[in-house]
Amino acid sequence: MKKVICKIEYNTETATFIAKHTFGSYGDPAGYEECLFQTPEGKYFLYVNGGENSIHAKEAIIRKSAEKAQEWLANN
Repeated sequence: MKKVICKIEYNTETATFIAKHTFGSYGDPAGYEECLFQTPEGKYFLYVNGGENSIHAKEAIIRKSAEKAQEWLANN
């Protein structure tokens, strides 16, 4: 997935994958996954996607500061 936020491109195809956390099981309408990536420029973002009843019911990219990315890693 690719998205431009504040003139910065976030692209799962060109970014470095760091970690993935899955909540629920495959096919669970409340289940979802969050994948942390880092762009070649050093920006962090989450790629999120989930079931229709989850907190990430739509595929999206959410940018994260370096501090928030480290916090996400520590808590997941």
